Amino acid sequence: MLMTQAAPAGSNSGPPSQGVDAEMRDLLLGAIPALRAFAFSLTYDFDRSDDLVQDTLVRAWVNAGSFRRGTNLTAWLFTILRNLFYSEQRKRKREVEDADGVLAGQLTSLPEQEIRVEMAQFQSALNRLPHAQREALVLVGAQSFTYEEAAAICGVAVGTIKSRVSRARMRLIEVLELEGPDDIGTDARTRAALDSR
Repeated sequence: MLMTQAAPAGSNSGPPSQGVDAEMRDLLLGAIPALRAFAFSLTYDFDRSDDLVQDTLVRAWVNAGSFRRGTNLTAWLFTILRNLFYSEQRKRKREVEDADGVLAGQLTSLPEQEIRVEMAQFQSALNRLPHAQREALVLVGAQSFTYEEAAAICGVAVGTIKSRVSRARMRLIEVLELEGPDDIGTDARTRAALDSR
């Protein structure tokens, strides 16, 4: 059996840590699911989403010194991801649309038939929202950011976010022909998107 000993302090055996921050690494790794969900809500493309998340994590790691401990790490990461997305969009000079619903059709949902149908209808209605409204609704409704945090991520006033979320909710209720938020199925994210805050 191979036995290893801890290297004495100050010895040069093994690779140097060069200031590796284990706490920051763990925080970044813990944020990956939320980053992937937000990236997908922007791109509707799993590969592009994964690339955005990877670029976001690299940028965050390199700039970890500029993050103020005790503040909202996820909001900071979402801001980085959003900025990367729009930089990429400017380079592409066009946005890939999902007019025929192919990408939306690839989304998975719960196996119950009724919920699956409701989620497909909800996703279709969500896709028809203007991009700014959809983004605001995802941040506030699905990702549970406060209006203030969502406004900081989007770089707009709090009132603008509130207006976008309100208009998005009203449009969804109208498109889905609902009397109100309680008419939607039992899916928690769907309810969260339509519930008033």
